[in-house]
Amino acid sequence: MNTTVEERTPDHDEIIRVVQGYVEGFQGRRDKLEAAFHEDAWILAVDAEGGFSRDLISDRFERWAASHRQVRGRVIQVTQAGEVASVLLGFDNTENLADSWVDVLALLKLDGRWQITHKSAVHSTRAAWASPVAS
Repeated sequence: MNTTVEERTPDHDEIIRVVQGYVEGFQGRRDKLEAAFHEDAWILAVDAEGGFSRDLISDRFERWAASHRQVRGRVIQVTQAGEVASVLLGFDNTENLADSWVDVLALLKLDGRWQITHKSAVHSTRAAWASPVAS
């Protein structure tokens, strides 16, 4: 996972480890997804055509783990304020960069452990400068 963050937050490495687990979950590692996300985490997403969806993320674990998509996590920004953090993440499809996503992940430190509690995502065609194919 590439990081473009110049200044590191206090828990930067722990936060990135959780995000990396989310990315690795797409390689048949449902256990990584379960560890990265809080059980009550939600996703709100807008696809390339503008269609909106929302789901409990755990309802997507099986499909995500079975996809075996060749993806790379591109950390664009990490922000932390105590026990709350956000990560702006390029979720890049290495087989077809034009079919990538940009996520805003919200994390909370619960019982001493960082977990993703919310994911907002847009297809890379709607992510302007954050798209992996931005001009």
